[in-house]
Amino acid sequence: MKVLVINAGSSSLKYQLLDMTTETVLAKGLAERIGIEGSVVKHEPIGKNKVQFKRPLDTHKDALDIIFKALVDENHGVIKSLDEIDAVGHRTVHGGEAFASSVLISDEVIEKMEENSVLAPLHNPANLIGIRACQEMLPNVPMVAVFDTAFHQTMPPKAFIYPLPYELYEKYGIRKYGFHGTSHRFVTLQAAKLMGKPLSELKLISCHLGNGASIAAVCHGESIDTSMGLTPLAGLAMGTRCGDIDPEILIFLRQRGYTTEEVDNMMNKESGVLGISGVSSDFRDIEQAAGEGNKRAQLALDVFQYRVKTTIGSYAAAMNGVDGIIFTAGLGENSDTARASICDGLQFLGIELDPEKNKVRGEETIISTDDSKTKVMIIPTNEELMIARDTVELVEAAK
Repeated sequence: MKVLVINAGSSSLKYQLLDMTTETVLAKGLAERIGIEGSVVKHEPIGKNKVQFKRPLDTHKDALDIIFKALVDENHGVIKSLDEIDAVGHRTVHGGEAFASSVLISDEVIEKMEENSVLAPLHNPANLIGIRACQEMLPNVPMVAVFDTAFHQTMPPKAFIYPLPYELYEKYGIRKYGFHGTSHRFVTLQAAKLMGKPLSELKLISCHLGNGASIAAVCHGESIDTSMGLTPLAGLAMGTRCGDIDPEILIFLRQRGYTTEEVDNMMNKESGVLGISGVSSDFRDIEQAAGEGNKRAQLALDVFQYRVKTTIGSYAAAMNGVDGIIFTAGLGENSDTARASICDGLQFLGIELDPEKNKVRGEETIISTDDSKTKVMIIPTNEELMIARDTVELVEAAK
């Protein structure tokens, strides 16, 4: 079965075409600046030369039209006909409480996604645009929605209820939902294989550390807590997002003349390690600046790593122990110094990092010592493959 995976943003569209018989990528790419001047589609057929198509993309349908033509093109295509696409899997962000797993897309599913758009106003509408564009161009192809929030629907109420008037949860669904669920699910499954133990017997802490970052406590295969909340703004300090702060700060700033829009923009786009360092939101730039003696850059790294470390500690407490720590996503997979700094001080959890094993980038491997009670791993995430697997499973089951 060939599955097309779509991740539609407000002005972008990422895609991968996978042959799920062998779980291999046939082609991947990105449409950027949709509806904006300077739009482009970057197409990478595996085993062939990359190509770019610079032309106006007024809508997501325009982008898909170029993508579909590229997939079947004589020179840089990977299939002969769009009829070879057996199913489409859509990365979707917010399923609210309506979806605890991936689902075949129907009118009812789309209606629920629209209702949940109030919880993810930047993401769900864009996801829906991508779904509708695909439905229009591939009307007879089954499609699946894979929600970032679904994996965390196993959290108990004590983990997801905020200490606010309960009626706010009842009226508006204000609670912790969590995100990066597809990534956390993929890497914990891989970790169990790497450790040679059933996932149902393991207590794992998954650290998805990139420009957006979150941690999940996964006990016996189920997420019991995670650092992001109602929105992806909560939890760790991130590239540009502030993470958890005293909520009274917002009132303090409003009283001093900041508008709601200014505060929102500040918390989402001007804070995190960018706000502290004043250098960049890219951890590579900050690590370089810190190495050159920039004290604010070093402070930004210290704040980020401290929050990761204390969250790991709290999740070990929530699970009454931990068998494995997983590092994934851009920073988690590639920064040996970040991993070392985070693990330093966690020896009380039975963590002993092997400095030599830790000197790797982007490899699936165990980086703790052989006698470390708690295993520490790097697991490169692969959300597209997880989406494709769910898509195959649901489409096959519906036949």
